[in-house]
Amino acid sequence: MWWFQQGLSFLPAALVVWSAASFVFSYITAIVLRHVDPLVPYISDTGTIPPERCLFGIMLNISAFLGMATMYVRYKQVYALNPEKSKIIKLNKIGLTLGLMSCFGLCIIANFQKCILYYIHVVGACLTFGVGAIYMLVQTVLSYLMQPEVHSKDIFWIRLTVLLWCCSSIVSMFVSSVVLYSGLYGTNLVQKLHWDPQEEGYTAHIISTVSEWSLAFSFLSFFLTYIRDFQKISLRAVVSLHGQTLYNTPQSFVTDEQTLLIAGSI
Repeated sequence: MWWFQQGLSFLPAALVVWSAASFVFSYITAIVLRHVDPLVPYISDTGTIPPERCLFGIMLNISAFLGMATMYVRYKQVYALNPEKSKIIKLNKIGLTLGLMSCFGLCIIANFQKCILYYIHVVGACLTFGVGAIYMLVQTVLSYLMQPEVHSKDIFWIRLTVLLWCCSSIVSMFVSSVVLYSGLYGTNLVQKLHWDPQEEGYTAHIISTVSEWSLAFSFLSFFLTYIRDFQKISLRAVVSLHGQTLYNTPQSFVTDEQTLLIAGSI
């Protein structure tokens, strides 16, 4: 049995591979069509102009779905392993909420392009990366609280290292972006897709774009740490038939519904 056939390990693996492919394919398409500069453009710039915009949007929407599925399975796994620890259960619920918010932000990024609806795109980026970083923090804390009974110390230190990588990328991107868009290097830079190395502000632009790519791959690296955990969990659906047709309501359903109505009225 291959490693990705063990348990649900294919889920975080698919999330990482698909998300990385969505960045790479849109980047290659934008470069071939000369819509952006080859040297480290913004990820969002590679999904601004058709046809790469269509590819970028579709693939990121699928990434958001895979992200929600991965985070939900992680939530159920942590809950099953710690059914009586209230602190861990509370943090686990917070983590799921933050994770779903981050995935919703990814959908906003995919469907509201930077050069068209900039402020909505920024809101999506803040949800994806800002709230997503807090999700990573919560999961790292959970890994700490679950060691050594459930988690080894190694996985905690790995997740902590990736979290620090993510936070440093956020700080670097935020500072360089504030400097770049402060007005010192001109206006309407949001619409700018081509940069000359001799231009003022080019250094800040490169630092900002490199930080964004670093931030994106720090997120993907964090989900890689789920693969070993997901090898030890499986998912199955149990189908229970309450009748031989789909047209008549089983008597048990009617009885249960009447019981709920009576309980509600009391």
